[in-house]
Amino acid sequence: METGDWSRFTEEQRDFALAVREFCRREVGTREQRNNYTDGGREAHSPELYEKLAATGYVGIAIPEEYGGSGGGLIEQCLFFEEIHRGLAPVHGAGCSHTVAGVYKRFGTDEQKKTVLPAIASGRVMSISLSEPQAGSDAANVACKAERVDGGYRLNGQKTWCSDAQFAERILVVARTGRGSDRHDGLTMLDVPVGAAGLTIRPISTMGGNEVNDLYFTDVHVPDTQVVGEPGRAWRQVMAGLNGERLVAAAQGLGMAQRTFDDLLEYVKEREQFGQPIGTFQALRHRIATLAIEIEASKALTYDTVHRVQHGLGDPQELVRLTSMAKVKVTETAKQVALEGVQMMGGYGYATEYGMEQHLRNAIAPTIYAGTNEIQREIIASTFGLR
Repeated sequence: METGDWSRFTEEQRDFALAVREFCRREVGTREQRNNYTDGGREAHSPELYEKLAATGYVGIAIPEEYGGSGGGLIEQCLFFEEIHRGLAPVHGAGCSHTVAGVYKRFGTDEQKKTVLPAIASGRVMSISLSEPQAGSDAANVACKAERVDGGYRLNGQKTWCSDAQFAERILVVARTGRGSDRHDGLTMLDVPVGAAGLTIRPISTMGGNEVNDLYFTDVHVPDTQVVGEPGRAWRQVMAGLNGERLVAAAQGLGMAQRTFDDLLEYVKEREQFGQPIGTFQALRHRIATLAIEIEASKALTYDTVHRVQHGLGDPQELVRLTSMAKVKVTETAKQVALEGVQMMGGYGYATEYGMEQHLRNAIAPTIYAGTNEIQREIIASTFGLR
């Protein structure tokens, strides 16, 4: 979103987005600043920076005021995620924390909300865990088992690809507590403190750094007071937040795509070959123009859909279709921009010194998380009656 592109936003929304942008420029505008927060780029999340960001009130933008937030909606939430990704702010824990906040806002008890939502607004990280070794895209295949015991549940099993668990305070675990006529029945959300006896967290090494983890549960006791929502109906609770989760993923992709494009544009204007800037060569000019078109189309789709979802405009099936479309379009655009950036920069695009290769690494994961883009295409096709 360029500085003058504000026609679809209120003045308050514009000021908020620009304030987040300025925070990122001031705190992590240089590689040296980012390296200082991330142990030379090895960590995806800086608790110190996240606490600074939370102190501004930005982290709690979508949390109700009575729980320490700013009371904003989905539009403000997406603007926040677009700007922190455009600004390369190493606050990876923000994504899962906002997802968990959404679950508590919709399904938490008053006491649970009073405990968890203010903590998230103040910069504490929360995580959520659904995937298992045999339950990725097939989420109904969850086998991590929570058996009923006096006063709560006994949790045993394994979870995988759990983002941010290594620095989270709590993990919202989707576990099998029973069976029903539908494969998705019998799943329950359990709030597990990271320090719970019997919980082991092991990092998974990835190209993105320290982001995800395996979780192992051995007779972990979860009291009834830490059940979130209705037992046996966790799948419906997960589904209730999917439109927003996909749009947040799209907003993240927008920030990535725009920052990658900005860095690429600066490079092709400055880099000279054959006595002139390489951006003046038609082969590159046209490719730059194509990327700009794709980013602008992605913005329009994303924020039009965000507006529709926030205000309930359109039937539910149409909104599901549009959110899946936005997630696919934007995340694949972000990857396309980064791939083109590496190619146009040649060897410098491949070198860590210039950062384009990091843009590419960052742009791959969003096509996988929040439901792979292949699954999103299945969802889109199903809304047209193709099952």
